[in-house]
Amino acid sequence: MTGPLHRFRALPLRSRLALLVATAVAVAVAAVAVACWFVTRAQLEEQLDTTLRNTTVDERYLSSLYAYCLDPTQQEPPRTDSGLTVQLIDAQGTVCIAPDWSPLSVGRADLAVVNREVRSTLHTASAADGVKMRVFTKSAEVKRGLGQPNLKIAVSVARPLSEIDKPLSTLAWVLLLVSGIGVVGAGAAGLWVARSGLRPVDELTEAVEHVARTEDLTVRIPVEGEDEIARLSRSFNSMTASLATSRDRQAQLIADAGHELRTPLTSLRTNVELLARSDETGRAIPPDDRRALMSSVKAQMTELASLIGDLQELARPDAAKTGPLQVVALHDITRTALQRARLRGPELTITAELAPWYVRAEPAALERAIVNVLDNAVKFSPPGSTIDVELHRGRLTVRDHGPGIPADELPHVFERFWRSPSARQLPGSGLGLSIVARTVQQSGGDIALSPAPGGGTEAVISLPGAPQPPPDGVPE
Repeated sequence: MTGPLHRFRALPLRSRLALLVATAVAVAVAAVAVACWFVTRAQLEEQLDTTLRNTTVDERYLSSLYAYCLDPTQQEPPRTDSGLTVQLIDAQGTVCIAPDWSPLSVGRADLAVVNREVRSTLHTASAADGVKMRVFTKSAEVKRGLGQPNLKIAVSVARPLSEIDKPLSTLAWVLLLVSGIGVVGAGAAGLWVARSGLRPVDELTEAVEHVARTEDLTVRIPVEGEDEIARLSRSFNSMTASLATSRDRQAQLIADAGHELRTPLTSLRTNVELLARSDETGRAIPPDDRRALMSSVKAQMTELASLIGDLQELARPDAAKTGPLQVVALHDITRTALQRARLRGPELTITAELAPWYVRAEPAALERAIVNVLDNAVKFSPPGSTIDVELHRGRLTVRDHGPGIPADELPHVFERFWRSPSARQLPGSGLGLSIVARTVQQSGGDIALSPAPGGGTEAVISLPGAPQPPPDGVPE
């Protein structure tokens, strides 16, 4: 459908605002003009009625007019310069009026005044020539000859309604002209207001189009004031800043991943080329060297697979990083992770004090995070040393007795691909602690690494508790 509302919505926002402003002003001006016209008409009518009520007709004029009506051939018609139409009405409804005036229609109200049923009446009537008149009729008496009683009559004085119709007509044209000028001015003002008010929106539109066209995320919109447009501008600036930061992190991730992948791939290619050259030339590699090469290839493949798995874990969107959260026993997950850590560090002593604690998390991701923390402790612990693990009221502490982490390196331990200069010769991708921090944060907790008293490093994972699940087979 292409109705008026559809066509209105199809207009540009600037035109719609100008049209709405012009319409609102037009309605307001029309309402004021109509009210002004009606008020003026009421005042003019009241003024005319008051003038008629206060009009007095000279008794001599009444007598002369009555005498003229009795015998027009013997009397001169009376004259008046007051602009009033004066008409006499007797008990039979007979009208007496000067020849210069057009007789007025006589109604029941006029006859009621003649019969003294009412003292006066005010109404609108038509003259014989069709002119609308405002008529005031009141009782009166005309003196007759000696010995004769006064004649009871009614006197009607009237003025044409054109005396107020013409000013009202002039006022209507003036109001119409002023209203038209006001509407046109309102439309122009509305268009100016729309342009001024939407200028920040135009700037925002241009910025968005520029970003879409050039992918330049450094564009910023000046923010002025505290209105909705300013909030929108600040939101856009925050969005582009976040996108720029995300893109920078993505580029840094790709660069770091390429750098980390280059080392195992280069070593792997070198070993494979040595094995291939031995087969091509027929020069057998000594068994011990061949076993060393194969072990190196296997280790590099393992490192490469681990690195790719970590990259995939970090590259997944936030919605897919974890499975559904559920209430799990943190002490049980830690105990399972400890078993794997003891297999990887058989020469180490790992002590554990695990108090029951339940958390809401994704079990597999949480177990991997704890395994990473324990692997980190195993990796940096000297042979024969001890690793202390304690869980108390949601606070999991892993303390090793290794070389520790320098204070200037602590702020970087959770960054992707960051590795301490002293640990670059050890296996690992530099992604383990980054994955741990993300998993713990998704579970509502936090993690911190700090130097331990007496040497070594202490890792502390704090997770909020959850209600203990009921035993299997027992309804909640």
